[in-house]
Amino acid sequence: MPAHPTPLVHGEKASRREQILAAAAELFARHGFHGVGIDDIGAAVGISGPALYRHFRSKDAMLGEMLGSISRYLLDGGKELAEHRTGTDLLGALVKFHVDFALSQPALITVQERNLANLTDADRKQVRALQRQYVELWVDAIRATVPEVGETHARSSAHAVFGLINSTPHNRYLADEELAELLERLALGALRAAR
Repeated sequence: MPAHPTPLVHGEKASRREQILAAAAELFARHGFHGVGIDDIGAAVGISGPALYRHFRSKDAMLGEMLGSISRYLLDGGKELAEHRTGTDLLGALVKFHVDFALSQPALITVQERNLANLTDADRKQVRALQRQYVELWVDAIRATVPEVGETHARSSAHAVFGLINSTPHNRYLADEELAELLERLALGALRAAR
């Protein structure tokens, strides 16, 4: 487990609940949400499947918390960047932040990409609301950097760049540092071309 906060680990040391979420993320990414049973998740963290119910009421609840955590992490990180930067500096920082997230969390990117439809209605609404707020940070930064871009084009551009950056689980041909540099350059070039 990482020794620093991530979307699923919020302190120096992962709690049992956070260990379960991290293990579930890896399993969901590898085998799909429906291809993983509660016993598989329990085995991955060294407890019985039924013992997981002390931490989560269901596998659906795990997925909801996992995808909610990802969305909150991105939104909180984006807001923190927006407090200290504006315009081009903010856009560059958002791109770097998202690239760093995508490269360090390929399982979470995969789970988010494949499993939004598996959320309960309440969890899906919450995740979508958080995602919309994150997109709006990008829209504001894009429009501040490329003022001639309208709001709709800025929003479409942000989503296109998320697709580019979130392709990292399928694009592991370069070392992380080299891939990060390439993704940042491509993302910023695409956003500047949005006019």
